[in-house]
Amino acid sequence: MIATWQVSVRRACRALRIDRPLYLYKPRTGDQAALKQRITEIAQTRVRYGYRRIHVLLVREGWVVNPKRIYRLYNELGLQLRKKPPKRRVKAKLREDRCDATSHNETWAMDFVHDQLYTGRKLRILTVVDTFSRFSPAIDPRYTYRGEDVVQTLEKVCKRVGYPRAIRVDQGSEFISRDLDLWAYQKGVTLDFSRPGKPTDNAFIESFNGKFRAECLNAHWFMSLDDAREKMESWRKDYNEVRPHSAIGNKPPISLVSGPVVSAAP
Repeated sequence: MIATWQVSVRRACRALRIDRPLYLYKPRTGDQAALKQRITEIAQTRVRYGYRRIHVLLVREGWVVNPKRIYRLYNELGLQLRKKPPKRRVKAKLREDRCDATSHNETWAMDFVHDQLYTGRKLRILTVVDTFSRFSPAIDPRYTYRGEDVVQTLEKVCKRVGYPRAIRVDQGSEFISRDLDLWAYQKGVTLDFSRPGKPTDNAFIESFNGKFRAECLNAHWFMSLDDAREKMESWRKDYNEVRPHSAIGNKPPISLVSGPVVSAAP
C-alpha cells in the first residue's frame, strides 16, 4: 500500500487498523548458530544429558537463555534421548545421530525372520545385510536362537568378509544379550538399537526381509533344516551376485564390495 498509493506509514497503518509499532517491530532473536553449536557439543560429550541439564551448563557458561528455547533447539537438532535404551550396554548408541553409510562394512543391519518346515516345526532365520552395498553376508536358519548363537554366526561371517563398524538391530532378547554386547565391545563394533515400536529405524533389513520372503520363503517347501539352509544359501548367492538392485543402479550388490568375498555358507 505504501509503495502503490504513495502514502505514509502512519496513514497506511491507520487505514488497515493496525498499530504502527507492530509494523515497525523487528525480531531480536538473531542467529542461533552459536547456541545450536554449543548445545550439540555438550550433547556429544554428555550423551545422557537431556535439555534441562544442558540448560544448566549453558547458564553456568554465561548464556542468557531460558529452558523453553533450549528445549526447542534441542528438538530441532534431533538430540532427544531414546526413551528406553538397552540397560547396561557398553556398545549401544544412545542418540539419533545416524548417517548414511558411505562404504562397504561401515554399517550392517540384522534381524530375524520366522518360517517353518513342511512338518510345521518352526524356524528362526538370522538375516544380515550391508546398508551401503546391499550385500548380504549371512542368512542362517536354526530351530532356536540365543545370544551366543548370534555371536557364533557373526564371528564366522566376519572372518570371511570383515567386521562392520556398526550393526543396526532391534531390541529383541538375542540382540540385547550380554554375549552380543561383549563380542561387540571386544571387536570394536557399535550396536545401533532401534527405538521400541519403530521398525523404520531399521528400514534396510525390513526391505531385505520382504524380498527374502517373497522370492525365497514363499517359493519353497523346506523338507529339513539342511534343505532350508541349502535353498536359502542358493537364494543369497543369487541375490548378491546376479539380482539387479534398483537402489544401486541395478547392479548386483557384490559389485560394490571391495576385496575378495567367499560365497560359502557360514
